[in-house]
Amino acid sequence: MGQKKMNEMEHVTHEFQPIYDKDSKVLMLGTMPSPKSREVGFYYGHPRNRFWKVVSDVCGEALPETKEEKIAFALRNHIAVWDVLAGCEIHGADDSSIRNPEPNDMNRILKEADIQAIFATGQKAAQLYKRYCQKETGREIICLPSTSPANCRVHYEELYEAYKVIRDYI
Repeated sequence: MGQKKMNEMEHVTHEFQPIYDKDSKVLMLGTMPSPKSREVGFYYGHPRNRFWKVVSDVCGEALPETKEEKIAFALRNHIAVWDVLAGCEIHGADDSSIRNPEPNDMNRILKEADIQAIFATGQKAAQLYKRYCQKETGREIICLPSTSPANCRVHYEELYEAYKVIRDYI
């Protein structure tokens, strides 16, 4: 097999199970796992992604390091984590390149958990949720800034202030 061309689209299938239980109160939705997240096998897996740092700081807890610690942290704080898409064609980690999106069935979580609010971790996740999921769920989504390293123009302090809203629901 040769190297992939730099601009080649790749069909990606979401392979992580959602993190939630019956006590989850907020649902945090990304778009689709990035290549780095797929490589490490877990949500927000890029070492410079600020998701786990900001939510742990907002919850007043130490930063969870391992996959098991992150799952335990999320469940302990009533946070469900998933992505809007079950699959799509995408170029690398570039959400703006997404084609042929296939949405996840949000009711899988909404029927089992007492979700009080749904949050998107970025504009593209919010846009895709509104287009492909909101009609079925009947639930609004609140858009938060992306924690991706690509969104470096948003400083950590701004992320922290924006993400503090989850405290109102957990």
